Amino acid sequence: MSRNKRWRRPAAVAAAVLTGLAIGGGTASAAPGPGSDGAGDGYYPQDGNGGYDVADYNLTVGYDPATHQLDGVQVVTARAEQDLSSFNLDLSGLTVTSVKVNDLTAKFTRTGEHELVITPARTLSRGQKFTAEIAYNGVPKAINDPLLGANGWQYAASGGAFAAGEPKSATTWYPVNDTPRDKATFHLAVTVPDEWGVIANGREEGTTKTEAGTTHRWAESTPVVPYMTTVAIDKWEFHRSQLADGTPVVDAFAPGTSATTKAAEARLPEVLDFLSSKFGPYPVDAAGGIFLAEPIGFSLETLSRPIYSGRAGNLQTIVHENAHQWYGDSVAVQSWKDVCLNECFASYATWLWSEYNENQNLDDRYRSQVAQASDQFWAGKLYDMGPGNEFTSVYSKGPLALHALRHQIGEAAFGKVLKTWPTLHRNGNATLPEFQNYASVVSGQNLQGFFDTWFYGNTKPSAQYLYPGSLTPRT
Repeated sequence: MSRNKRWRRPAAVAAAVLTGLAIGGGTASAAPGPGSDGAGDGYYPQDGNGGYDVADYNLTVGYDPATHQLDGVQVVTARAEQDLSSFNLDLSGLTVTSVKVNDLTAKFTRTGEHELVITPARTLSRGQKFTAEIAYNGVPKAINDPLLGANGWQYAASGGAFAAGEPKSATTWYPVNDTPRDKATFHLAVTVPDEWGVIANGREEGTTKTEAGTTHRWAESTPVVPYMTTVAIDKWEFHRSQLADGTPVVDAFAPGTSATTKAAEARLPEVLDFLSSKFGPYPVDAAGGIFLAEPIGFSLETLSRPIYSGRAGNLQTIVHENAHQWYGDSVAVQSWKDVCLNECFASYATWLWSEYNENQNLDDRYRSQVAQASDQFWAGKLYDMGPGNEFTSVYSKGPLALHALRHQIGEAAFGKVLKTWPTLHRNGNATLPEFQNYASVVSGQNLQGFFDTWFYGNTKPSAQYLYPGSLTPRT
């Protein structure tokens, strides 16, 4: 995200999912019980759920722009991680009309702000693959965030709609396990009147005409965190192309998008080539961008296809959001207190782009910003900053911390860390302390003091860590 101003390691996750899909059943234990109604994040304890691991969402939606009515059927394919008497999904508002689990009618209730509690006709055994089919409808409403404004399903002045928001978004338009810790593939079929276009994550899978209009199908085969899913409905101008390796690129521009914005997005292949040189091979199955007319309060790294505020279609924002495809999307946070792994790195990517593309001296940029920094600036934390404070200092203090780290461990070690970390944790989750440990191993340095002052602390670093290596201030 850029603002306008695991339970297991990836290989273990893959093994667990494949095991569940293969055996189709599980090992019985003593007492079946309900899955937890939260995923355990300290900042948002009721978001997400426990007791199961989702492999795929297969969502079918009909949407009428004239009435804002949405009718959906969600099919969740998952594996039970315990013997389940019941389990929860997250859904904000909207009306559930029926639920089936493994094709059998299931009971359901609604509790709290967004809990959908499902009781299958038959207990689910640990390790068992299951499907949950939820039919629902209504007029979606956004969630208001005091810092970022509307999150989730939002309406365009043109009469269209789009879904974007962080840390919450998906629950406003489909039932989901709303936690970064449960990635899944995502299939979407959206039917709208013929004059409307649809864009979403992943690859286009074609369109078909129906009595209700045109059905547009999209498929995201890269496992995705729920808030990074999106759909956008408008009278788009589509630009389609390919990267050099054949990766499909789809850009969608809302009516009235400026020529300057289109020219900036035309440089996406160059941007991705540059980011790949720093972060390793592009880790997603598609690319592109969604350029809104609405001047919402943020742009967002929706997987494979970032969504841009109507006032942010510029090259620096394009670099930032696409850097997230490595740092934030492919490698997602384990908990929201780790959000520096997303935003510090995407923000520093714009520094690296300026160094590469504009020959900017980053040491001078660093010294200038340090000289201007206030006590309030240094008080901002980059780790465990508290709920509601995630999207603040990570954009400003974060790049400084990474540039200081670059000088602390040296160019070779820093470059190796940047490039190999996303591959090490691809399609998984990670924590900032894990990144610290990895940087220490690669550099051969004990970095505890550095991370204590820059990432875990809330005061100005001492000269030892503020000006490491050749960053010593010029006199």
